[in-house]
Amino acid sequence: MTALEPSDAVVADEHAARADESGVLGRAYRALSVGIVSVVLVIAFEATAVGTAMPVAARELHGVPLYAFAFSGYFTTSLFGMVLAGQWSDRKGPLGALATGIGAFAAGLVVAGTAQSMWVFIAGRAVQGFGGGLVIVALYVVVGRAYPERLRPAIMAAFAAGWVVPSIVGPLAAGTVTEQLGWRWVFLGIPPLVGFPLALALPQIRRRAGGPVTEEGRGAFDRRRIRLAFGISLGAGLLQYAAQDLRWVSVIPGLLGAALLVPAVLGLLPRGTYRAARGLPSVVLLRGAAAGAFVSAESFVPLMLVTQRGLSPTLAGFSLAAGGVTWAVGSWVQARPRLEPYRERLMTLGMVLVGAAIATAPTVLLPGVPVWTVAVAWAFGCFGMGLVIASASVLMLRLSAPAEAGANSAALQISDALSNVVLLAVTGAAFASLGGGSLTGAAGSGSRPAAFAAVFLPMAGVALAGAWVTRRLRDQPS
Repeated sequence: MTALEPSDAVVADEHAARADESGVLGRAYRALSVGIVSVVLVIAFEATAVGTAMPVAARELHGVPLYAFAFSGYFTTSLFGMVLAGQWSDRKGPLGALATGIGAFAAGLVVAGTAQSMWVFIAGRAVQGFGGGLVIVALYVVVGRAYPERLRPAIMAAFAAGWVVPSIVGPLAAGTVTEQLGWRWVFLGIPPLVGFPLALALPQIRRRAGGPVTEEGRGAFDRRRIRLAFGISLGAGLLQYAAQDLRWVSVIPGLLGAALLVPAVLGLLPRGTYRAARGLPSVVLLRGAAAGAFVSAESFVPLMLVTQRGLSPTLAGFSLAAGGVTWAVGSWVQARPRLEPYRERLMTLGMVLVGAAIATAPTVLLPGVPVWTVAVAWAFGCFGMGLVIASASVLMLRLSAPAEAGANSAALQISDALSNVVLLAVTGAAFASLGGGSLTGAAGSGSRPAAFAAVFLPMAGVALAGAWVTRRLRDQPS
């Protein structure tokens, strides 16, 4: 080799640099990116479609009294799946957790779609949730291992974009399928779609992100964390059950659920999370504050528009449709390289927009406020969520050692899911205690504006508290 010829190391570095510059859809990453975004697309379509079919399924299976458990069954088992996926990915790599999660997700859909009783249907939803929890954490670990840091904001933005079409088309498509073919096909029609993501993504994941980070990572699962994961799932389920039943006897499962949740949360989330310690703990806390406040408020928007302003369920649902687009736009904005130095400021702006949107929504309880106010406010709120959620994921991976990416990804998702459980339970109890449970479908009949105010205004406060947390995302004050 002459002095003018590049060494093998230099050539390799040049190849790596060109691969980085190619972007998430360049030759180096195209198959992996399309595969994992397709996984997100399938999960997003199921999430947006199932709510449309669920009321019909519960009625035909004579399980309306168990309706809420069809949702909470998914939610509680997903918490266990998240922790298991974090352990699995750190010790064995994300490939096994992802493949198993997709398989369990598809199997749960089949069980639910063929169920002849409500309890079997709920069991299918629980299997789905376990699979979904495995998948979401494994995907985050894949992003952390397979993509260089400069490309992670872009792939997170692509994940958000994967929700756009399902959020707009999903409810309409599910309604048509339910009316023309039956609710079962909303569930049974999705499993065949998972084959494409598996075939495309798994070989790339095996090559780019397979195996433990280090030889020291090859160890047995942490049994203590697995026990805590079981405790957090069971505690969340008991808490949801207690919140649905306002009788005094529900205090018992509520206290038991809290007794299981508190030590599990303290053991699974980073130390200092609930006092907003700087760095990773505040990132995890912010994710929970943003998701919990937004989801809790959004759950009551269609009900408010139907019962207080007389909109049809379809129109009430479409009032939130633009949010899928603006959420993706927010995720795209945070991925711009020139905005990277201002990421924390973008997150502060995002939380302020979320808080403003939640606070604006109940103004439609005043007869003189046009109903489209909610659609506009929610579009801005979703833009804020796009800035915050994707950025939190980017910061979490940046602040995580390679061997801890799985555990920290699980912590981020646990904070998200657990805040949904707790804040939905609190807002649901407040709503019911102020007469919200007596509402009918007719506008002005059984009007309970105070019940809705008790939901939206506290959640706006939670979002604004999250804006303060964004000042503590750096390890040291800037």
